[in-house]
Amino acid sequence: MNMEIVRRSIGAFLLVFLIGLGFAKPVHEYLALPTQLILLQGQNTGFQTSLPVFANSDSNTNEEIMTLSRNANDFIVQGNETGDSNMLLEIADFPVKKVGVKVLPDMKVIPGGQSIGVKLNSVGVLVVGHHLVDTEKGKKSPGELANIKVGDIIIEINGDKIEEMKDLSDYVQEAGIREKPLQIKVLRDNDKFTTELLPLKDKNDQSYRLGLYIRDSAAGIGTLTFYHPESKKYGALGHVISDMDTKKPIVVHDGQIVRSEVTSIDKGSNGNPGEKIARFFSDRDQLGTITKNSPFGIYGELQDHIENKIMDEPLPIALSHEVEQGPAKILTVVKGDKVQEYDIEVITSTPQKFPATKGMIIKITDKELLDKTGGIVQGMSGSPIIQNGKIIGAVTHVFVNDPTSGYGCHIEWMLHEAGINIYEKENDKKRKVS
Repeated sequence: MNMEIVRRSIGAFLLVFLIGLGFAKPVHEYLALPTQLILLQGQNTGFQTSLPVFANSDSNTNEEIMTLSRNANDFIVQGNETGDSNMLLEIADFPVKKVGVKVLPDMKVIPGGQSIGVKLNSVGVLVVGHHLVDTEKGKKSPGELANIKVGDIIIEINGDKIEEMKDLSDYVQEAGIREKPLQIKVLRDNDKFTTELLPLKDKNDQSYRLGLYIRDSAAGIGTLTFYHPESKKYGALGHVISDMDTKKPIVVHDGQIVRSEVTSIDKGSNGNPGEKIARFFSDRDQLGTITKNSPFGIYGELQDHIENKIMDEPLPIALSHEVEQGPAKILTVVKGDKVQEYDIEVITSTPQKFPATKGMIIKITDKELLDKTGGIVQGMSGSPIIQNGKIIGAVTHVFVNDPTSGYGCHIEWMLHEAGINIYEKENDKKRKVS
């Protein structure tokens, strides 16, 4: 009998034997073998198994992409070149499983930790409430009569774009005097519609009113997460900025981040999240622009390189499946503008195939930080999380009933929101350049 047939027969027998054991450990180990491994160029990943399997590169794939090795029960894959490949797991030369291997381009970013002031200008003007105009015929809200709701955004009046609150005044007074309704274009969620609104005269000051409370900007503080020196792109906060009245995300027209200095800490306690109290530096200390406000934070470009004076060299990132339970560190500011390093624990981390904001649960373990803040406080959002020399994500939310703990989001999704797509194929990049 041909020896090749014998080897394959033995492999098939072994596999059937293992499956025949029902829910025994070997079957669990077989089912636990991965179907795909994703890693970054220059890094390695792998899996453990005690099964008598051997790994070989698929003869149809480029062997330069990866290097395979095994040390006892550990299979190790080294990413050499970007691209897609496969490895075959075999028992007695009988293939039992094909594992896809994707090697992504090497990605390093500079961790932040700096306290930043955030100045955000919305698209149009945001409706944050209604008020009644005291007219000669009683009290009415023209805005409410025009079916304009809290959370709506006024983007045009009479066909002209509206960007700031001061843009409205002349339109309102002229329409009132002429008794001609305004044609107002409104953005509600993702839908646009036009409505008519006739301003009414307030009998007390003889001015015409819309009957709406509006806002065109927001301000606050947060923490810078990362800076990508090649593109000058940055990410911060790790969560969306919402209007304090409507609770809806602010649709960004433009904005800026500036230097800020923490002046004091309102310490957190159970049921009462604390916060950093900070002051902004002048506009002359502008650090960068804001072009995006997403569930994963704010994004834009820095005008110049900035330092945290702790970790100012680019660090590799960790993909979500590489994050481990156990010790880690965060970089943040609790006094002045000095970035410091504090100990935390990653309690859980969920490997994610699709973007999600709450990928990790973390716990502050550093006694000094707990004494100063009580745990995670407002303004700490965006503090980068470092584990095993890699940036794994950012602090996002605090647990209200346990300020020592909260959520973190994975760095790969923040990079994606910043426009740095680590999953983009090399040939796609080349097409864009050409």
